[in-house]
Amino acid sequence: MNGAAAVLSDGTIKRLVGEGRIRIEPWDPELVQPASVDLRLGDSFRVFHNHRAPAIDLRHPPENLTEEVIVPEGETFVIHPGEFCLGRTLEFVELPDDIVARIEGKSSLGRLGLIVHATAGFCDPGWKGTLTLELNNLTRIPIILHPGLPIAQLSFMALDQPALRPYGSPELGSHYQGQIAATESRFQAPPPSVGQPAAAPSTGSAPASAAAPVIAPAAAPSTASSAPAELAMPRRGTATANGRIG
Repeated sequence: MNGAAAVLSDGTIKRLVGEGRIRIEPWDPELVQPASVDLRLGDSFRVFHNHRAPAIDLRHPPENLTEEVIVPEGETFVIHPGEFCLGRTLEFVELPDDIVARIEGKSSLGRLGLIVHATAGFCDPGWKGTLTLELNNLTRIPIILHPGLPIAQLSFMALDQPALRPYGSPELGSHYQGQIAATESRFQAPPPSVGQPAAAPSTGSAPASAAAPVIAPAAAPSTASSAPAELAMPRRGTATANGRIG
């Protein structure tokens, strides 16, 4: 797709889906808006168990901080005031190497205090998978979520030329390519900057004119199981964001 970058209109979205350049499954043309496509809420959520780690250290992220909850058909998921959890879209989305997408909340839901993403609103060219939602209830009363309900909208923009290394390229280490369930963070901290080595422990008294080195406390060991999250059996039942199952 050549020319200046532009947001795709409803007609172009339908044409590219029909041509197979953009893949959205399941596809419902009735969900196409003037410049976006409505996405529905899936049945997979991840709830946080804050007791499993004393803190989230971005240098040493804790393992198994979340647990997957699958909501059975016809049941609901309750997110309580101030709580944060992960969800996913019902739709599986695949992009070519010259189109990017942005996921945004729906205005009517935002006016009810439901936030659907914190920062992860951008989909790189080459992306494939469901989209993980960062759900947050900003109100003082619980919000009941129904899988299958329109929850967000996805807009598309054309690049001026195809990406040289689209998402999923082997050298990129794309953490979330092909994800299906709501997926917890796979954040990996970058190595310390060159010229900023970790402080060495002091072996003697510092001179009076020297400032005492500041040594960061060691990261507390995670109390969670070391088993990969993908191997954990999901819990089933009517769910709440604090992990309780009805």
